Amino acid sequence: MKALRLLRWSGSVLSPRTRPCLVHLLQQPLSNRRFLSAAASPLQQAIQYQDQEHDAEEDLWGSSQAHKGDDPVIPEDMPQSLQQEARLRALPSPPLSAAKSSAKLAALHARLSFSPRLPIETLARCLVDATADSNPDFNNTSLAILGRDLYSFYTSEAILCRYPRLPTAVVFAAMAAYIGPKTLTQITKEWGVELVAEPGGEVDPGYLQCRREDSMLIRKHSPDSDTDPTSAVEEGQPPIAGANRPNAEQKSWRRGVSSMTVYDDEFGDLVKGSARGGRSKAATTTVEDACARFVQAVMGAVYLHRGKNAAKLFFKEHILSRHLNVGKMFEFKQPTRDLSRLCAREGFESPVARILSETGRATRHPVFVVGVFAGREKLGEGAGSSLNEARIRAAVGALKGWYLYSPLEVRVPSDVEGANARPWKPVLVDIGEIIV
Repeated sequence: MKALRLLRWSGSVLSPRTRPCLVHLLQQPLSNRRFLSAAASPLQQAIQYQDQEHDAEEDLWGSSQAHKGDDPVIPEDMPQSLQQEARLRALPSPPLSAAKSSAKLAALHARLSFSPRLPIETLARCLVDATADSNPDFNNTSLAILGRDLYSFYTSEAILCRYPRLPTAVVFAAMAAYIGPKTLTQITKEWGVELVAEPGGEVDPGYLQCRREDSMLIRKHSPDSDTDPTSAVEEGQPPIAGANRPNAEQKSWRRGVSSMTVYDDEFGDLVKGSARGGRSKAATTTVEDACARFVQAVMGAVYLHRGKNAAKLFFKEHILSRHLNVGKMFEFKQPTRDLSRLCAREGFESPVARILSETGRATRHPVFVVGVFAGREKLGEGAGSSLNEARIRAAVGALKGWYLYSPLEVRVPSDVEGANARPWKPVLVDIGEIIV
């Protein structure tokens, strides 16, 4: 497999503020410039501005108030400190130069054990949500999209190669447990990142910049609700072909596993909005979504600046190192029937339940131990206060023993990437879960 040259295609992801044309920027009039305090070494004391082309930006981003170039007119006789403060308050997000003097950013950079190859300015950009600054050159939208795809790829291959027989519903639950919004929010708290009360150019760039929505205005979508998030189309925008589920107006149909795999996200949930992964145009967001995009953006920044080996190591240290008990995610409705169907599919003898031991049959608290056998092979056993309970627990144990099979040497497809990669050894691909 050929290795991609990141510098050839990451220009649209990395911020252009890291390589501004200083001469061109300084020649622009004050009303057409956006303050930018990321100075190069020869002009550290000079005030720099970033060019804003009003017509091109209006065609690209629409009528967003944050990018119309309506900077306030600052009198020239105002003191220099007050001018700089006024420009800072006019910005939707902190300037780039503030990252160098932020103690919170330096502490976070050191806490995550990042090398100098990952600039602290990029880490500051990861903390700017699209609801705080809608300009994609200054927010973490592009980095979050890349990081989300990397998280999904590494997590799915780790789960499927470790447990190749897991049902699809359990795979979705394991994906949500590893990289779901709740988990990423907890990781944000563990990293010591705090949310700002209100974003702006004058706040410390070490805070997570986002505009939080009122919890009383959040509408929770349910299967019985009148509106479907997948059929929502932004006002004034034509529907995107293939973005919505066919026959979405049918509310009484059950959402099956195939629909969850093809049309829904990596967790099997309904996709919010009509364009998955597109630029967010929402004015506010929830805390979980903002924290999730921040952690995903950090992953994308590590991949771009340090390569895929460092990104995979970062994933193992912060995501895969968490203990997850997959056995508690199963929920069988009729385990005895499922076990009988499994034995018939695999060519085993019909399962038979037998009492292995018992105690206190005539007392108030009896205990029965029942085993499930297929011929002379014991598939599982379980204990309960009644024979039926012990038989069901034995069937559940047998099914978990089948689904939780794991090979001795777990290898994932991403292990073959790199100069020192070993030859690929195929892994087990199961025929699928039990269909009743």
